[in-house]
Amino acid sequence: MKSENSITYREPTYQAARAVAPTVEDHFAHHIAAARARGEHDLAPQPDKFAIEAMIDATFWASLRREEGNSPKISLAFFPHQQVPQPLIFERRLPLTPSVLTKLGPAVERPGVHLGVWRDSAGELHVWGATRKVPSFCFVLEVIEPGLMVIKHRRMDGFGKFANVIVLKGDQVKVVDEQGASLPDCPELLKALLPFTSPGSWDHKFNLLVQLAASMRAHGHGGSLLVVPAGSEAWRQSIVHPILYSVTPPYSALAELMRQEINDANENLLVAAVGRAVETVAGLTAVDGATVMTDQYEVHAFGATIRRPEGSAQVEQVVTTEPIVGDNPVVVHPIQTGGTRHMSAAQFVHDQRDALALVASQDGRFTVFAWSPCEQMVHAHRVDTLLL
Repeated sequence: MKSENSITYREPTYQAARAVAPTVEDHFAHHIAAARARGEHDLAPQPDKFAIEAMIDATFWASLRREEGNSPKISLAFFPHQQVPQPLIFERRLPLTPSVLTKLGPAVERPGVHLGVWRDSAGELHVWGATRKVPSFCFVLEVIEPGLMVIKHRRMDGFGKFANVIVLKGDQVKVVDEQGASLPDCPELLKALLPFTSPGSWDHKFNLLVQLAASMRAHGHGGSLLVVPAGSEAWRQSIVHPILYSVTPPYSALAELMRQEINDANENLLVAAVGRAVETVAGLTAVDGATVMTDQYEVHAFGATIRRPEGSAQVEQVVTTEPIVGDNPVVVHPIQTGGTRHMSAAQFVHDQRDALALVASQDGRFTVFAWSPCEQMVHAHRVDTLLL
């Protein structure tokens, strides 16, 4: 155990903790400083590399343990309890150790519940309680499965999915590419994929495509969601007719919710209503076939079968990327992106070039297909790193 600048910390035994700590520290320092410069208030404290190391180390070893036969699914948030209303506060602070985190796991395994972590006057990290609310840009560390963890933060407006920063799986480290540098230099493609590739730049109040993608991935059945331009019927040329589950009139719950303005009086109700509508639409994608939704969030069909229009060439290659630092585009045959569902989605986007196709695999992989006018081919973008 060492002491530096009045901060007490223990040497991590999970070596990836030390490797990523400076990168994580820089990420949060940048975002919090930028938010302060914009005049934002009620921001989370900036985590230092020693706290980051300690939290990752303790959580990693806790994730490998079992409590009553189950692996813990926990989420830690770094901030003092005074920053949020009505937290659950322990009478006695608990040490930040793998054994404590494992024991607490069953109590906080539900989505949206975090164990609060902060320092005492001596600089020791401790678990002070549990909370559902966290400040903006709060450092959050979540266990997905044994040995798999995600570092993320709450977005400034507080809506939608948290922004992932780094994914750690054993000795593998994936740093999310916020600037989209892993994409080919193609503005139109970047615009189409912005909600997935640039978490720091999300400008939609609910960021529905990312919420829909996360929900599709979570249901575990696999599925396809085709996002087509509102007011256009061209997509029907790429669908087998009759459509078994055509929706008339279109299901418009999400579209209607998006037209509402958020204010202090309706915020909680509106967020909850959007969440329910997202789950409904994502649930439709579990049915065999594709769900068709416009870019204005109206659902026209589900269980639809994709076909290649007469006279259209079969797609033979796609460019693939993953939004992580150091990734390089690779051109492959569409079958290498997945199974039949992926092949069909690639063909659909090849023929309907103003559409997106979101495809979830049963094994958790998630791919967004979009047409790249710069590359003149379909772009298959693996985004599961952003959806954990």
